[in-house]
Amino acid sequence: MANEPVVLDGGDRRCVLLLIELRGLVDSLDPGTVVHLRATDPAAPLDLPAWCHLTGHDYLGVVGDHVYGVRVSGATTPTQPDRPWHVKDSSR
Repeated sequence: MANEPVVLDGGDRRCVLLLIELRGLVDSLDPGTVVHLRATDPAAPLDLPAWCHLTGHDYLGVVGDHVYGVRVSGATTPTQPDRPWHVKDSSR
């Protein structure tokens, strides 16, 4: 039996804030875990796949009405906690 997806309800928050929350959440989850992100921000369908591409998580696409799926990957590119659209500088 498959585990239920973890739900992150972003409501009407802007995608910038959602990505900060999503980044923190996926860091606490095991690889293979599926997250369903509820988001009404019109930028979500563009920003989420781009963020997944940047970080290495799997974008699963639209899975419901304003709900997007992401599968947590074990091999990812770390990003900055407060700016998850920027790769973390490993030299610091």
